[in-house]
Amino acid sequence: MTRNMKRIVVLGAAESGAGAAVLAKVKGFDVFVSDMSVIKDKYKKQLDEHGIAWEEGHHTEELILNADEVVKSPGIPDTAPMVVKIREKGIHVISEIEFAGRYTNAKMICITGSNGKTTTTSLIYYILKEAGYNVGLAGNIGRSLALQVAEEHFDYYVIELSSFQLDNMYDFRADIAVLMNITPDHLDRYDYKMQDYVDSKMRITRNQTEDDAFIFWNDDPIVKRELEKYDLKAKLYPFSEFHETDAIAYIEDREYVIEKPTPFNMEQEELALTGKHNLYNSLAAGITANIAGVSNEMIRKGLSSFAGVEHRLERAGRVRGVDFVNDSKATNVDACWYALESMKQPTVLILGGKDKGNDYSHIFDLVREKCIGLVFLGVDNSKLHAAFDGFGIPIADVKSMKDCVDECFKMAKPGSCVLLSPCCASFDLFKNMEDRGDQFKECVRNL
Repeated sequence: MTRNMKRIVVLGAAESGAGAAVLAKVKGFDVFVSDMSVIKDKYKKQLDEHGIAWEEGHHTEELILNADEVVKSPGIPDTAPMVVKIREKGIHVISEIEFAGRYTNAKMICITGSNGKTTTTSLIYYILKEAGYNVGLAGNIGRSLALQVAEEHFDYYVIELSSFQLDNMYDFRADIAVLMNITPDHLDRYDYKMQDYVDSKMRITRNQTEDDAFIFWNDDPIVKRELEKYDLKAKLYPFSEFHETDAIAYIEDREYVIEKPTPFNMEQEELALTGKHNLYNSLAAGITANIAGVSNEMIRKGLSSFAGVEHRLERAGRVRGVDFVNDSKATNVDACWYALESMKQPTVLILGGKDKGNDYSHIFDLVREKCIGLVFLGVDNSKLHAAFDGFGIPIADVKSMKDCVDECFKMAKPGSCVLLSPCCASFDLFKNMEDRGDQFKECVRNL
């Protein structure tokens, strides 16, 4: 399939696009990169160093529609006018992950899910690296998979995959696929059709053989329903909080247990990560490492010493008896539910941003039970007001992170907690969720 390809066009020149372009160049293709936005200097430098032609701020049709194949960055929707034209011409559109997978024989460990995938991916990578494996971290976090395939040689890749990345994958195969859960997210990209989003997530099992493994949360009603539709050839490794189910990994009598392929157990309190959501992350990571052949000793060491992920329930400081927690990665309602569920103190909750079709009723009970104040941080907070104004809880509206942290500090009292867990994307007021979390930490430091 790849041998006759002459011209590769890459749409989007951020981490994944620039990496795909470098790999295409290294493999001898005629490469052109086009980005409707301004390309960051570091990626321009990367493209220039490899002699790759690029354009920014517009798409030149005659330089794009002559492609043999197009690698599309995951952030570009299928409805983008240029993508529509490419498809009308019958040009095959793939993801960077699909492209990179053609040029490596490394074992692929792939993680997806609406929530928990970043922590689980980071934890698996950490355990394998600590165990001495020659392993790369890629996908939604880490460096571009294509760039690593072009420039390095790893035996394993641990890859976090979003639904957008899975959408344009066809021949790619995960040796170990991990599906954490499926809850409503990004519905704005899927015509507000939940099944379309679900179908994307299930693509992680595509092309798996009986030599491969599929790890999934056994208690997820959507995953269980979907599994009945698929004739999966991979070995199944379901995990659950409880032993009563047919899970092969679970918690029983405060002990963390994996039954197969190699029996493993450790005390639950030895786990570095706390909270119910992290229990699932730790179970999925432990099974993955077990299947990959990591010794019990190294699995135990990794699960008990992992430091956590930035912007995911990250402690941001304590000021005059008030704790501040940065959970900026909580860009959907379910992620916020897990954060609130883990709170042990009266909580001032920060919500708001770019709404992706959220249903806030899922967190109503926890907000009533745990929250002493709500601060709405967004350009348009009308949907939040409609959801929460009747709760009888103090509410403030703010448009900047400094005002937000100041308002929270006024509402909080010693022994309480301020939680940034916004349920929404960050693009209305911030560059991205990292920028939002960084500004939050900076404002806390300045209190």
